[in-house]
Amino acid sequence: MGGKIEGIKDSLLNSEIFSEYFLRRLPKIFCTFLLFCIILFGTVYAEDNCVIRVGITDNNFQNVLKQQVVVYGTSECEICDKVTKKPMFRINSNTDITVSNLLSGLELMLGSNSAVLKDFVIICPSGLIGVKNLKRKGTQALYHGAMEFTQKPDHSGFYLINLVELDDYLKGVVPNEMPVKFGLEALKAQAVAARNYVLSPRTQAYEEFDVVDSVASQVYFGANTEADIATRAVMETNGVVALYNNEPIIALYSSTAGGYTESYSNAFSDNLTKAFPSFPKPYMVAVPDKEDFEPLNTEEKAKEFYSSKVPAYDIESPYYRWQKNWAVGELENVLKKTLVAQSKTGFVTPAFREGDELGNLKDIKVMKRGESGKVMFLDIMTTKGCYRVSKELVIRRVFQKDGISLPSANVIFEKKLDNMGNVTDITVYGGGFGHGVGMSQYGAGYMASKLEQPYYNILRHYYKGISLGTYPIEVSQREVEQTFWAPLGRAHIVIVGPSVPKINVMINGKTREFSTGRTLFHKETRIDISRYIEDGQNKILFYPTYFPMKVYIELVESYNTNTKQKLTEDSE
Repeated sequence: MGGKIEGIKDSLLNSEIFSEYFLRRLPKIFCTFLLFCIILFGTVYAEDNCVIRVGITDNNFQNVLKQQVVVYGTSECEICDKVTKKPMFRINSNTDITVSNLLSGLELMLGSNSAVLKDFVIICPSGLIGVKNLKRKGTQALYHGAMEFTQKPDHSGFYLINLVELDDYLKGVVPNEMPVKFGLEALKAQAVAARNYVLSPRTQAYEEFDVVDSVASQVYFGANTEADIATRAVMETNGVVALYNNEPIIALYSSTAGGYTESYSNAFSDNLTKAFPSFPKPYMVAVPDKEDFEPLNTEEKAKEFYSSKVPAYDIESPYYRWQKNWAVGELENVLKKTLVAQSKTGFVTPAFREGDELGNLKDIKVMKRGESGKVMFLDIMTTKGCYRVSKELVIRRVFQKDGISLPSANVIFEKKLDNMGNVTDITVYGGGFGHGVGMSQYGAGYMASKLEQPYYNILRHYYKGISLGTYPIEVSQREVEQTFWAPLGRAHIVIVGPSVPKINVMINGKTREFSTGRTLFHKETRIDISRYIEDGQNKILFYPTYFPMKVYIELVESYNTNTKQKLTEDSE
């Protein structure tokens, strides 16, 4: 692939606008070069580069398909054809660029002038790109990188796609996914989790981009919502991802676990088969905040836990404990609508269809819980039938209150009966907010501020058996460079699978040669490079090898796993 990349580089440098962009962004030339590769080829998987394709939604964070958008550059910008890469227009700063969807293509309006184009890209070499009439966190939406306009094949609309370097993307994610008051170490944990999430997404809903900018993926509000402490967290975890068995993990997280996280397989269905429970992920298992918390998979244990405010790491969350109440008629009216909608997911059996009679509610019975007490299966029993509802998100969406789904599925149901034994009221006692798998954001904040734990201990509490390091890459016929932040100045080169007997690398500007002591039959080896590593930012360049090998840098920390300190009533 090396020859192809060099050819791309040459062709890009022949373009005035791309040359200008390269020169102005020279400190970030590797990521910038990949940004142009992504423009050249279209969709490129995020794990193969450090450029993210983000679908921009509307003010309600719902629709990604556009009919008209007005954008502008805070500095002079260029409009380039997506296929040929040739610059077509040079636009002054703060000039409105109106793009409208037509059956014949995309109409571009610049003042009184217009043109109908195919897909194109807007690049602002030394500034930001604004989207008019789009607000993020109450402010004008502004974005780093480039904007791509891609029309759907049926011409029913177009997508507005932000092409943004990974760390710039994370700067717009971290302060919007986690309150900055949680502190630097919690924000670092969030930065690593968010980096993993976007590089290894659980699902990719659209072929045209990697993620959207809403909670459907992770919240990304762009350049105008960045915060200094969150930016520092991104930079001080630069290049770092969480790994399990030499591969990046899918780092799910949620606001509040309620004191006990859940195993992945008990909360999610399989992406392909839709089977539930899904296949387990050994690094995302149920994790209690205290070692003496027993599994909550019985009604008695779940009721005891979620009807009281047991001290735990995310106890300061407003959703740590909550309750909802319905009069029976109110809940029956809700179920008539939500069961129809959720039956379309396939996780309500038998399916409840429009026009079906629900009957009168007789009982709600939990059939199975996960270790955290999360409801996996429940039966809704009425005078007309029994409906089995599966999976936490479906359960939350079935039991809506005032049009809003339950905060979590860590719930217990209590019913009130009249003298005739008929249900009159239903009360739900619950804990947590979100799916409760992986890192609890409020828990991370507590561990950082109250327990004074560094970010790597926070991550290792919520993701079991992980290590931290750079994204695994293949080194063969071309040089490959990685930058990474080592919090304690210690690191290993990890070689996975077959490799050459010796490798040559440049670490922080100095060339080193290491013997691997390996044969084709070795599965893995580590080379301690701590003596050459600085406490902070580091750079390593892997020189080409005659035999392809998979490598990454593993950070070595003095992990303190004794984080389950005694929680007192003061934590409430």
